[in-house]
Amino acid sequence: YDEGRIAIMPMGFCYPGKGASGDLPPRPECAPRWHAHLLEHLPNLELTLLVGSYAQNYYLDRRHATLTQRVAAWQEYLPQFIPLVHPSPRNTYWLQQNPWFEAELVPALRQRVHNLL
Repeated sequence: YDEGRIAIMPMGFCYPGKGASGDLPPRPECAPRWHAHLLEHLPNLELTLLVGSYAQNYYLDRRHATLTQRVAAWQEYLPQFIPLVHPSPRNTYWLQQNPWFEAELVPALRQRVHNLL
């Protein structure tokens, strides 16, 4: 990808370690400490993909309680945000239970990114 046009910013900036069922959550002090400062350097930001529940919980209001509800309501967050499920093999079941994700959201996301680039 073109680093001049696309940036990746994690919720945490260090590996939090392994937990019982996967990685531990991002450290709670990281996003409040760094995100606003880094976003100041991206004045022309047109779209943010919120990948996973930690990013969504940090940036979105609480009108939708679950990750599935937020991702299903993705159009409500446009044009600034698109909430996404984490692209992990562990989410195969979620993808099977939510076929609208690949049928509706993914093509719309591809088109939006294409239009922006």
